[in-house]
Amino acid sequence: MSRSPNLEDAYALSSKQDVKDLYRDWAHSYDTGFNDAQGYQMPRLVAQAFVAAGGVGPVLDVGAGTGLVAEQLIAAGVSVIDGLDLSDDMLAVARTKDVYRGLYAGDITVPLALPIVGYQGVVSAGTFTLGHVGPAAISNLLDVAASGAVFVISVNAAHFQSAGFAAQMDTFGDQIQGLTLSDVRIYDDRADDAHRNDLAHLMVFKKA
Repeated sequence: MSRSPNLEDAYALSSKQDVKDLYRDWAHSYDTGFNDAQGYQMPRLVAQAFVAAGGVGPVLDVGAGTGLVAEQLIAAGVSVIDGLDLSDDMLAVARTKDVYRGLYAGDITVPLALPIVGYQGVVSAGTFTLGHVGPAAISNLLDVAASGAVFVISVNAAHFQSAGFAAQMDTFGDQIQGLTLSDVRIYDDRADDAHRNDLAHLMVFKKA
């Protein structure tokens, strides 16, 4: 890609290979060219919600990317974090930050074969969004979590109803408890006009 990727490129993704290609090109400029430039605040908000819900490690950071959520968790006193992402290139950047116990390349749309299961927490910022991952993958995350594990997952609000997140959460029945939804801004006032007021639903719940 001859130019730096942007949000429109990310939202237009239609295959797993597209995702890998985009984040290969974006990995080394992501923290400054996107996170800082757009005022991307979901990593901080997800980490804050996790701590507020009583979350503790070990934590699985889903769609870990360059490690933005893990940095916020560490700052908030949460330790023992593993990261999972489809992009090896993003994980390579995350590895340089020394905030993870382990980093794994994997696809959450299929059952996960991780060396460790029974996580006490599962967090995700920006993965369940347009062009990325749909709601069925949450079932695979429940499978690697311990009973009582705290989940904090952000879902792009524009994607929530149309992609069936509400219906999917209803199917879990007594597998989860205490589900709450709150609307938060994905970006702060540094964002461009097209995305400054984009919203996410922050889903917080526990595995029963």
